[in-house]
Amino acid sequence: MSKTFAGFRAVDNCSFQIEAGKITGLIGPNGAGKTTLFNMVAGVLKPSQGHIVLDGRNVTGMAPHQLFRLGLVRTFQIPREFGRMTVLENLMVVPPCQLGENLWMSWFRWQRVLRQERQIRHKAEEVLGWVNLLHVRDELAQNLSGGQKKLLELGRTLMIEPKVILLDEPGAGVNRTLLRQLTDIIVRLNQEWGCTICLIDHDLELVDHLCHHVVVMAQGTVMAAGTMAEMRQNPQVQDAYLGNVHPARTLSS
Repeated sequence: MSKTFAGFRAVDNCSFQIEAGKITGLIGPNGAGKTTLFNMVAGVLKPSQGHIVLDGRNVTGMAPHQLFRLGLVRTFQIPREFGRMTVLENLMVVPPCQLGENLWMSWFRWQRVLRQERQIRHKAEEVLGWVNLLHVRDELAQNLSGGQKKLLELGRTLMIEPKVILLDEPGAGVNRTLLRQLTDIIVRLNQEWGCTICLIDHDLELVDHLCHHVVVMAQGTVMAAGTMAEMRQNPQVQDAYLGNVHPARTLSS
């Protein structure tokens, strides 16, 4: 794929695969085109050239809500919670096509609406327990810490049983205690739920701990790909990126 903005090519003939059932890391220096690539895959931007294939289906140009219904979801580096809604409500609004959104159903089939709402509430409470946020279920989302907002974003993706999750810098701004919780949840999502995950992060210890495969981008294209151990030994990657990365935080207890 390629993406051009007013003559500047932010993503330049970039191509790679994300293996189903695995965790793939996307790393590289600032300005490498990683977030632009994520935005194209998630349907926020349309590629200037190229195409995107999801499980054998060409999904190029599909809107985010269409990809959402196919099971592709994303989180953001800066969480985008509904701040004046409770934590529980932030999860309950996620499932699409709810009966209560239809005025006719709300008036004349209100029992069905209530029954579905109870089911969604039950699932939201289960998810909050899973991401360790059940104790703040009635708190306004704007009052959560930065790390808790990251957990909330991850919880919202679980309300539709996703196939593919794109995580944009999940470790950014998260303290070490919540970072361990977050990494444990990502591992469980992959191992227990079978979710395919692709993540961007500059914390190379986090990437090494989580990812089966790593793709390195620089100047809008793929520079190298392989395991994190292989990338550390790659002279091009060392010169373009690894030599400029700050020491990572430890994930050990």
